[in-house]
Amino acid sequence: MRGLTELWPGPARSTLRAVTAAAAALTAFALLVSACGSSGTGARDEGPAGSDSVAGAAASPSMMAPSVTPERVDAVRLVKADPLVSAAVKRDLKPCAADEYPIDVSYGELTGGTASDVVVNVLTCGDAVGVGSYVYREADGGYLNVFRAEEPPVYAEIDRGDLVVTKQVYERGDPVSNPSGENVITYHWTGGRFVERYRTHNEYGTVAGEPTPVPGDT
Repeated sequence: MRGLTELWPGPARSTLRAVTAAAAALTAFALLVSACGSSGTGARDEGPAGSDSVAGAAASPSMMAPSVTPERVDAVRLVKADPLVSAAVKRDLKPCAADEYPIDVSYGELTGGTASDVVVNVLTCGDAVGVGSYVYREADGGYLNVFRAEEPPVYAEIDRGDLVVTKQVYERGDPVSNPSGENVITYHWTGGRFVERYRTHNEYGTVAGEPTPVPGDT
């Protein structure tokens, strides 16, 4: 049996070869397009997933609570305008150098209010002896004096939510810079006021004593 090329004359055989080559090329192109379409779909499925994950992480809100900075107060003005502060303390509250006043200010949680409480200590310029300690609580857009101690030397601090007041004790002949000891009194805010909880007496140069609970305190 003769082959196909023998059944066709020369020009016809050329035409047949051209048609066969074109058909083969068309089939190969179709297979290539199909393969590219399949791999392209896979790439699209994975690509956007990665982009969405990164975008979601960047857009997710922070779980950390914002830091709260206490509102600063003009402590000098606050003390001088306070009717509960003695005239002597107000009179002696003057700058030690330039516009620097002998005053210490602390902010913290003492009375359970919505704003930070303010502890103010007024000192002397020369020896930094505390002449007055005050606690102010925010109320109606202003500050209310809820504690004062004006028996020098005195100094008030915030300690783990309690008010700790230190009063130095002088024996006869003690210089201002060298007291014999101190009384440390701890107050806790209860029922809208500060209530004494503990009192400790320390004699300098000896071992500090144990805190003594106030009688009737629970």
